[in-house]
Parts: sequence; C-alpha cells; structure tokens
Amino acid sequence: MLESVGSLTASPWIYAAVAVSVLLDVFVPVLPSGVLVITAATAAAAGTATQAEVPDLLFLLLSAATASVLGDLVAYRVARRGGERLDRAIARSRRLSTAQERLGTALARGGGTLVVIARFAPAGRSVVSFAAGAARRRVREFLPWSILAGVAWAAYSIALGYFGAHWLGATWIATAVSVAALFGAGAAAAFLIRKPSLRD
Repeated sequence: MLESVGSLTASPWIYAAVAVSVLLDVFVPVLPSGVLVITAATAAAAGTATQAEVPDLLFLLLSAATASVLGDLVAYRVARRGGERLDRAIARSRRLSTAQERLGTALARGGGTLVVIARFAPAGRSVVSFAAGAARRRVREFLPWSILAGVAWAAYSIALGYFGAHWLGATWIATAVSVAALFGAGAAAAFLIRKPSLRD
C-alpha cells in the first residue's frame, strides 16, 4: 500500500488528498479516508526511520480534523436548508428519523457524546450531521462536538498508522492491522450508539 502512494506521501499534495477525501466522505461514506490517513501516518513512521521526506504529523492532523469539521458543517447546512423535501426524505428513513430524535435530545441536554462516537461508526458522521441540520439545532450546540469528534478521529487514525509502523514495521501487514483496528473502533462505536443510555 505504501508503494501505491509513495510519491504522494512524500509531497505536500498528501495533505490536500487527505482533506478532500475526509471532506467528501460525509456525503460518500464509502470513501477510504481513514485508510488514507493511516497510510500517510505509516509513511511518516517509515520515513522518520530512514530520514526520508515524510508527511508532517501535525499538518496531517490539522488537515484531517479541519476537513472533518468542514464536511460536517456542509452536511449540516445542506440539511438545515433542505426544506420540506428533505424533511419528507428523513421521515421515510427510520434510521435518519431515529438519529434526528436522539441527537436533538442529546444536544438539548448539553451532551454531544453521540456526535463524537458516531464519527467512528460507519456512516455515523453522515447520519448525525444531516440529522443535526434537519432538526434545526443551533450551530453552537453542534460545532464544538464536531470539532472534538474530528480531532479525536484524526488523532486516533494517525496514531494507528504511526505506532503500528513502529511496532510492526512499515509493511502492508502494519497497515492492515491498523486499518483493522480502525474498523474495530467503528464496530464498537456502532454498538455504543445502539445502547439505551445514548438514546435517552
């Protein structure tokens, strides 16, 4: 995997690629933005050992977290201005309508743990961002939790790639184990979202 993105990870374009991937995956959740972040962090670990030019971890964190928050806000705004058509679409989707209800309750009580946990769950970020906008939640209620979620997800993904490479070597095995850990966190997040304590 490192070879397939070799020239990209050694250039400033890696930050743009990460940002675009993370920004768009709120609309297309199948985009492998987490895999790209992990691969870049793995390349950083490998390059540090060989003194090669590598992605800067702080810039990588900033680009991934900022793009995550911007994507959330775009989805939020789209849903907030969606009007009756979007409201009808949400009403037809049990998943979206349930998420909208849960999120509204959580934010109204001053707790946005659901926003943070959902960032790790498959498509959870999309559901939560659209639900917050469709529920007409105030941006000041949603934004701080979106920022926390974006930073936590980006830091976790980078740590997986970086430390995975240090512990297992900068090989496809290290990347695969790190990606599996990311998917494992997603499965755990999906399980937690279904718990009654997060629904109340």
